[in-house]
Amino acid sequence: MKLIAFGVRKDEEPYFKNWEQENDAEIKLVPELLSEKNIDLIKGYDGIIGLQTTPYKREYFEKMKDAGIKILSIRNIGIDNIDLDAAKDNLIPITNVPAYSPSAIAEFTITQIMQLVRHIKIFDEKMSHQDYRWEPNISRQINQMTVGVAGTGRIGRAVINLLDGLGAKVIAFDPYHNPELEKRGMYVDSMEEMYRKADVITLHMPATKDNYHLLDNTAFSQMKDGVMIINTARGTLIDSEALIKALDSGKVGGAALDTYEHELPIFDHDLTGQKIDDPIFNNLNERNNVLITPHIAFYTTEAVKNMVEVALNCAATYLNEGKMTNPVVEIH
Repeated sequence: MKLIAFGVRKDEEPYFKNWEQENDAEIKLVPELLSEKNIDLIKGYDGIIGLQTTPYKREYFEKMKDAGIKILSIRNIGIDNIDLDAAKDNLIPITNVPAYSPSAIAEFTITQIMQLVRHIKIFDEKMSHQDYRWEPNISRQINQMTVGVAGTGRIGRAVINLLDGLGAKVIAFDPYHNPELEKRGMYVDSMEEMYRKADVITLHMPATKDNYHLLDNTAFSQMKDGVMIINTARGTLIDSEALIKALDSGKVGGAALDTYEHELPIFDHDLTGQKIDDPIFNNLNERNNVLITPHIAFYTTEAVKNMVEVALNCAATYLNEGKMTNPVVEIH
């Protein structure tokens, strides 16, 4: 079994090498993401272990078919940048890793909520100038707040479990109700109802055509004054220009963004000393009530290990047994 993996970081390499030894396989590790420049490297391999951050175009799947690739196994959740129709047309099955570590993302979400509520960025800035005064940045308590959780899949439920421990009142919205949460009467009937009731709104849903810019001018206008927004899901869920307007007006009191709709040229790159040519990003990043992190909510040793091993196991199961695990595209 010969596999080729793209976009492999140094922290992933030990897990790839351990799996390679344990499974009598051959894996070529490519540091760069799959692109027009390196796609010809796939010739001679049975499967591809990918990372979905850049688009997977139709021409890639045509080349996969020509090269005899039998499986594309994505080692993360998102599939919004993959041309799924092209995969089907070229008979390339796809798997993903739907839950590498809900706890990692849930813990990070709570961290960011707490930093916003307690004005940590503001106090850090004040203290950097030796201003140690408390006022006027008094905080609220989580156990006195209503937190709206949009999306109650594995990650959303993990966030709810942690919020329960903090004593927050939790309301949730998801088109597909979890029976346990439904029994608790946690669901509201619409996002609009969540907008009206929540002091904090945290997003935990995939990116789809239907929820592109879910939080736009209209959505922000329906929210409580001073609401806090958390996004550890997908950048395209928020209209960034609308968010800036809502921050300027005070409608939004703070935001924690681990994803950003134009993040690809910025996140996971060393841009030390360079000018970032993105006025929207710069506007948000300069605010003391906006926390921006470079898509690191998932980034724990447990999550990275699971991403690599599950993706490799999906590929191996299909190549050795013809069975799909975590299917995204099935070929019959």
